[in-house]
Amino acid sequence: MVKEPRAGQVKTRLGRDIGMTGAAWWFRHQTSGLIRELGADPHWQLRLSVSPAPAAMISRAWPSEIPRDAQVSGDLGARMRHILRATPRGPVVLIGSDIPGITAMIIRDAFDTLARNDCAFGPAEDGGFWLVGMRRLRPLPVGLFKDVRWSCADTLKDTLATLGGASVGFAATLRDVDTVGDLP
Repeated sequence: MVKEPRAGQVKTRLGRDIGMTGAAWWFRHQTSGLIRELGADPHWQLRLSVSPAPAAMISRAWPSEIPRDAQVSGDLGARMRHILRATPRGPVVLIGSDIPGITAMIIRDAFDTLARNDCAFGPAEDGGFWLVGMRRLRPLPVGLFKDVRWSCADTLKDTLATLGGASVGFAATLRDVDTVGDLP
């Protein structure tokens, strides 16, 4: 999941610390590095779920050969539910694009976790999560991502409560970048 790197439109909390142009620059380079790291791995197909649509669908910020899908409107839960429902049946992993520690090996481990569990989560140090994976051999839990408090210390806990008894495994705990203090 990725936003077009426009100053004042992306990483605004980081932008308050380093300036909106600097935050957009950081995000663009972070996203480019992530695409290089994950895009060549033959174990999966990389797709970008982009925002804002439709402008980001034709953005030159990312390589044109990578397939793109427009994010729907709504909170993060609604957008992730849509992606999970719209993707063909089988394992899928969604990640954020502002996590410097993501490697292809960590994503492979998340898919391995899905071989043994219905769901996989990559916890973030701040109480949220940077990765959600679903095996998707049966319908998604009815209440998936409903009533989750986003962007707080309870986000992962709230999300786990929406899974309706699905089995869960965990990937590596990583740090997302929200403020200058989160920068590596």
